[in-house]
Amino acid sequence: METRDQYEIEELTPKMGVFLIKSPIHYDDRGYFMEGFNDSILKEKGMEFDFIQYNVSRSKYGTLRGLHFQKPPFSQAKFVRCLKGEIFDVAVDLRSNSLTYGKAVSAYLSEENNYALFIPRGFAHGFIVTSKEDAIVLYLVDNIYAPQAEGGINWADPSLNINWQLKPLHISKKDTMWPTIEESKIKL
Repeated sequence: METRDQYEIEELTPKMGVFLIKSPIHYDDRGYFMEGFNDSILKEKGMEFDFIQYNVSRSKYGTLRGLHFQKPPFSQAKFVRCLKGEIFDVAVDLRSNSLTYGKAVSAYLSEENNYALFIPRGFAHGFIVTSKEDAIVLYLVDNIYAPQAEGGINWADPSLNINWQLKPLHISKKDTMWPTIEESKIKL
């Protein structure tokens, strides 16, 4: 039986608070078993949250969703995992007193690597589907969705310098209309 026995947790940029999480996986001839989330281990590593809801999206190849956030007091920390397919996932720091304000971090999440991303409150989040098959994405969030607190940053904001890996084929009209960071002057 092949196994990966321990969580591997890596902060993508020092002092930013966005973590890539590799969960323990136990393989055998039937497939695998994975502990996908462990509250105490993640909190021990400094991730602050009390998740109250999970959401699931299914998206076609080339679909771009984002970059979305919730304004205080409805800000949300997120735990994101791609259950099927593959996504290129992005988080942008919008915290007003952060040394990494306006910086983006990214990671590939897929059913093959089983990685997850923890994104703290104060970040915009988005992804693009890079697999030819549909991607199913699970999000755990620590606050309710409030339409009046919804916000976004334009996915193509040149100041973010995000290489989205491919040109979006499917994107909502709303996601094309969000302002750049400079236009919005947003600080969470």
